[in-house]
Amino acid sequence: MLQVSNVKKVFETGREPYVALDGLSLAVATGEFICLLGPSGCGKSTLLNILAGFEPVTTGAVLVDDVPVTGAGRDRVMFFQDAGAALLPWLTVDENIRFALRVRKIVKSEWPELTEKYLRMVNLDRHRSKFPSELSGGMRQRLQIARALAVEPKVMLMDEPFAALDALTRRHMHDVLLGIWRRTGKTIVFVTHDIAEAILLADRIAVMSVGPHSTISNLINVDSPRPRDLTSPRIADAFKSIEAMLAPDLLRLDAMEAG
Repeated sequence: MLQVSNVKKVFETGREPYVALDGLSLAVATGEFICLLGPSGCGKSTLLNILAGFEPVTTGAVLVDDVPVTGAGRDRVMFFQDAGAALLPWLTVDENIRFALRVRKIVKSEWPELTEKYLRMVNLDRHRSKFPSELSGGMRQRLQIARALAVEPKVMLMDEPFAALDALTRRHMHDVLLGIWRRTGKTIVFVTHDIAEAILLADRIAVMSVGPHSTISNLINVDSPRPRDLTSPRIADAFKSIEAMLAPDLLRLDAMEAG
């Protein structure tokens, strides 16, 4: 349902053009959970911004259900690392969900039932009267997920949403997200630079090369049943294999920074 065809993205920097993405193609099936994996500077966030419609392509095409992406749309919702910046701080948890229902033009008589539904999905129904500033980092991310689900998007675009969380909260959020994904069947494109996170979450991992001229260098099927154990031999082998794929680009980054 999501088709990226031979995309090139060039940024005019004032000196010489910077080719961020070059010849990048990717097909994502309905209901698939795919991770974009790579070190800093490989164009993961640039690609996600293009999928969201925040950035136009220079050449190539992006389609959602065969419709060209020409700008932001309600069928695609973006998640950010800083959930607090994405939420409306002057509204309570309950009101943040109702704001999304208003965007969908849902009649007010249905708001209480739907608000309850989405808050229960992320276990925030007991915190409905709190403001975002009164929530922990993990709770703010759960609220961001609930509000996005209230918009009923086709695609959830997630830009390292759990990177700022502590290890225990991050693992809990993995379980929360996978549970919601199973129940809703949403298509998820998830950006990370963490190999373990990608292996725990994804159906497929798209490994991106370091820029300029970034592209998808490898596509890996992760066919182990969930929940996945990072200590199992099969998963450990997958980790080592992906680590080896990324090693040349990491060395290249070190050389670029040293030079």
